[in-house]
Amino acid sequence: MTPRYHRHDEPLTSEDLAKCDIILEEYCRANNVTLPSDEAERVAAIIIELYQQGVHELHHLRSLVDAARGILTIDEPAAQDRAE
Repeated sequence: MTPRYHRHDEPLTSEDLAKCDIILEEYCRANNVTLPSDEAERVAAIIIELYQQGVHELHHLRSLVDAARGILTIDEPAAQDRAE
């Protein structure tokens, strides 16, 4: 039986890591997470895992990192629609 190969098994390129670093810095700045810190390391690990799974869009990463950290986010337009 041939072993399965997954995208997340591929090593990240220096370009991938540079993108993840930019995403990490933006995320930490927007969420008041100090760089460097244990929390920033946890966020970085989540970002890398998600990136390896194919999530590359900042807004998707932001939402998924929040969910992984246990932070609930409310989509503002959807919240307004429910209030009307």
